[in-house]
Amino acid sequence: MEIIVQKFGGTSVKDEPSRKQALKHVQYAIDQGDKVIVVVSAIGRKGAPYATDSLLGLVHGDQSRLTDRELDMLVSVGETISTTVFTELAREQGLNVLAMTGQDAGIVTNDDFQNAKILRVNTQPIEAAFKDADVVVVTGFQGATETGHITTIGRGGSDTSAAILGAAFKAKRVDIFTDVNGMMTADPRLVTHARFIEAISYEELANMAHEGAKVIDPRAVEIAEQAHVPMRIRSTYQAPDELGTLVTDRTTTQIEHYRTVTGIAHQTNLTQFTVPTDTLSSSEIFQLMAQHHLSVDFINITQHQVVFNLVNGDAHVAAALLTKAHVHCQAIGDCAKVSVVGAGITGTPGVTARIVTALSTQHIEILQSTDSYTTIWVLVKQADLKAAMNALHDEFLGVEK
Repeated sequence: MEIIVQKFGGTSVKDEPSRKQALKHVQYAIDQGDKVIVVVSAIGRKGAPYATDSLLGLVHGDQSRLTDRELDMLVSVGETISTTVFTELAREQGLNVLAMTGQDAGIVTNDDFQNAKILRVNTQPIEAAFKDADVVVVTGFQGATETGHITTIGRGGSDTSAAILGAAFKAKRVDIFTDVNGMMTADPRLVTHARFIEAISYEELANMAHEGAKVIDPRAVEIAEQAHVPMRIRSTYQAPDELGTLVTDRTTTQIEHYRTVTGIAHQTNLTQFTVPTDTLSSSEIFQLMAQHHLSVDFINITQHQVVFNLVNGDAHVAAALLTKAHVHCQAIGDCAKVSVVGAGITGTPGVTARIVTALSTQHIEILQSTDSYTTIWVLVKQADLKAAMNALHDEFLGVEK
């Protein structure tokens, strides 16, 4: 018995026509002789009545008086509704199907409510279900503690649910269905010549997802990599035999080993802080941020100052904390981080020089930069984002490159 895991996001289950299209993929897998674990997100996106943000709006969102445990009771309902609605339609269409909550499916988490960590998966419930059923539909985004309290596993958690089930059952692959045809070399809304990527390594995709590509949660990619379970990023609205982007080990033959750069990702709405270390040391500055739950990113540390970024919404909190500590800092709002990602960057000379030249040719100021083995980051003013993205994409991924 071979198992495929298929995850359908909110836009893939938003209405009956979309759910019927999703079921074509389920039926296709059954026709190929596979058992199918379907993982669904809540129906629709913000504004839809059972979407996670809509449910949170019922209790004043971030200002709610509910505990995190009680919030999990609320927001987990969206996936439960989606699962039962999807199962009803599947049964109407003649599929032999069974619905399960995360707890029913054996997903055990710790008690870090709102952002729980999956401890293990008990495979017996789904294995037992597959003795009779061809399809098990599982609520994404949720599990339960050892003592039976329902938990949710953070935004993007349905991707993580799919990946962890794929790993637990040694699935043939995990398909992540969304409203795009697969991974693109950059956001096509910003980059004129962005194009489809046929195959990408786990590491490259995780880096792009961490740096702003919204197509998949990076935790899911990391789980699949550890278990060596292939993934596919696919569109619900394509034909079932169109397989989208393959995500796999870098050593497989499908990966273009000669390419230096695979894609360009970006994050917006950042504020850059440059903080001298004459009043507070660098460690004291970062401890101050951590004590107030501010997640700093894109960090440079020198002998006399530290530079870091926060999302714009947290910038006023950080500025007030530093002022109260009698630290005078420089803050530049409305910045964007552009990430050049590619496994081929490692050991390839001249990549940074090409980045600097491409941006300077367009008169784009680089506010900050840093690099790792597979990613080079630059910070620019958000007004320059589109020009920066296109300049770097044309330099490394243009049609003639």
